[in-house]
Parts: sequence; C-alpha cells; structure tokens
Amino acid sequence: MTIDVPSPDAATQPTTGPLDLIDVDHVRFYVGNAKQAAHFYAHEFGFQIEQFTDLTTGSREEASYLLTQGNIRFVLTTGLAQDHIAQEHVKLYGDGVRDVAFCVDDATAAYETALKNGGASAYEPMTISDERGSVTMAGIETYGRVIHSFVERSGEYGLRKLKKGGPFAPGYSAVGPLAINDYNKKNPCGLMFVDHCVGNVEEGKMNHWVEWYENVLEFKLFKHFDDKDISTEYSALMSKVMASGNQLIKMPINEPADGKKKSQILEYLEWHNMTPGVQHVALRTDDELHSITELRKRGVDFLLLPKTYYDIVWDRVGEIQEDKDAVEELGILVDRDDEGYLLQLFTRPLQDRPTLFFEIICRRGSQSFGKGNFKALFEALELEQERRGNL
Repeated sequence: MTIDVPSPDAATQPTTGPLDLIDVDHVRFYVGNAKQAAHFYAHEFGFQIEQFTDLTTGSREEASYLLTQGNIRFVLTTGLAQDHIAQEHVKLYGDGVRDVAFCVDDATAAYETALKNGGASAYEPMTISDERGSVTMAGIETYGRVIHSFVERSGEYGLRKLKKGGPFAPGYSAVGPLAINDYNKKNPCGLMFVDHCVGNVEEGKMNHWVEWYENVLEFKLFKHFDDKDISTEYSALMSKVMASGNQLIKMPINEPADGKKKSQILEYLEWHNMTPGVQHVALRTDDELHSITELRKRGVDFLLLPKTYYDIVWDRVGEIQEDKDAVEELGILVDRDDEGYLLQLFTRPLQDRPTLFFEIICRRGSQSFGKGNFKALFEALELEQERRGNL
C-alpha cells in the first residue's frame, strides 16, 4: 500500500537550522569524457553549456562543464589522470551521478551537524575564493559511492546570481559562442528544475537508508510504496520517498522485492558493480507536451508503453487540461491522486549500461509519483530488460 505523509506548506517554513536545505545546488556526474558528454546533453536535452574548467583554465586534475536549464545545474566531471576518483568511478560503474549537492547558509555547520547525527565524511570543509567571492563546500557519504555536498555561496557566486547566469565557482570560465547554445535558446525544451533523485539500494537495505536520511539529514518520510503497489507478474520493488523540511528536495529509495524474474533494480545493481547508486533524475516541466515533443525531435529515446495503456487510463484519470490525443501520440503516462494529476515519461538508459536514466515530469497539483502507472511502466521496463537479455 501507499502511505502519504502530510506536511506544512514549504513557504511557511523558516530556514534557521544548519540542515535546513535551501535548494539543489547542482548534480555532479562523473563521466568518461566531459566535453563530449556536455554536447550530448546539450543536443539531446536542450541544456546550455555555460562554464567550464580544464587544462586551459589552469585545472590540472580534472575537467568539468557546467550545464544549465531553468534552475537545473549539472556538472560533468572527468579526471585528467588515471588515479583520479572520476576515472575509477567510470571504470567500475560507467557514467553516473556522484554528488547531489545542496545549497545551505553555512556549509561547515551543516557538515558538522550531519557528522554529529551519524554521517560519515566524504571530504572536509574547503573554501575557494577570489576577488568576486567564495564558495565553501563539505561532503558526506550516502548510499554506495554517492555523496551529498553542502554548498555555501557568497559575493558574485551567490545562489541568486548563479540562477541568473552568474559564475559557478572560482576557476570556471565562461564558454565562448556555441551554435548549440544559440539553437537551444531559440528552441527551448522547457525543463525547469530537479523534481527528485531516485536511489537504488540492495534488497533489505531500504529501511537502513530511510533511517539514515531521517537521522543524518533530518528528512521526513513523504510517501511509501510496497510490492503490492509496484509489481507485475514477473518483478517487484519497494520504495520510500524521503523529503527535506521544505519538501523541495525529495530522495526516493528503491530496493528489489521477490518476483518470478529479475527486477529492474537488481538489473541496475548487477550492471553497477553490485553497488547502490542514483537510478534516475526527474526533471520538472510546466508543459509536458511541449517538452516531450521537443525532446523527441532531438532524438531522445523514451520507453514505449504497452498498447493497451490508453484503453483504460482515461477512465482512471478523468479530464485533464492537455489534449488527450496529443498525450497518446507522444506516449506520455498520466496519473491522478486526491490533489490533482501528473504527466510523466521515462527515457531509456543514457549510456550503454542499463543504469542511469531521466524522467520528465509535469505536476498539475499531484505531489505523488505516478502510482497508477507503476504496472504499465514495469511492463515497459521488462520488455527492455528482455531485449537486453537481463530479465
């Protein structure tokens, strides 16, 4: 069953404690070739390639590219030496998420509080600064090799200025004119911010990590789905959604459940060196039809739904403001709860290993995660697993 946990309006919540997280500062990916990956995400998903750091800017250890769209900030990092941690990550797991970083008022205080709450240090507080301001960061370990950084910004590097195109951090330089950036400005995909990041963990470990988020980061349980909610004839999983105090940051945690065949979670783990990690990043849009149309034009590879999905979905969902024929033509999933409805669609894996993918989601009141679509989604995923020989 699913358990909804009500909470107060985020706008009424004061930001006073060290672990009152303001926003997702950025999501850092470790990749095999940051320059090439930057152009992939720019061409396929409409991101602006804004800033970079590499040998030409004085960075001798790594190359990173800042990609932006709306309030989404992705940092793609590759190591420039074989012993760099990014190169080890890519060798073991392929391209994937290393860091879901949070913006805070005081990075050192947040880090110290998390350690007092039982967290383990990923790296100690460090400050980089120049004449324009400073960025202080500190990190803690979460499931697998994923970390959470606390990011404190000042001066020209402040969050408000960053959202308006300001500098990301000392050492980063603006990217020169790029045709793909010009194209993306004229043909926006409409992706606005990170809605949630989903982690896959080993069977029996979901509650451990739920307690970790409750204790270390002071998150609260937002929703709970068990194997009766998320199952087909062949496979199942269980999931709990953890949310920060202001509910702007949501971290669902999945674990596999017993089934006749291999679940998508177990497939992920097997191709991720049996190590937990971020399964997908959900990106919010205010216009699902526009975003999916534009992304399909660019060649984004989405999951295909069972042909029978739309035979029954409208009886369950009822009226929506979008054109139903267009929803069906674009292959978009729709679900409704007592607060409203949502539209969502999932890409296929973003690289050759069947691990990381994106979700494109539009919320019309609903704050859930598409419970009514779980069966259809799982059937689509199982078809993909069968094609890969992993079911």
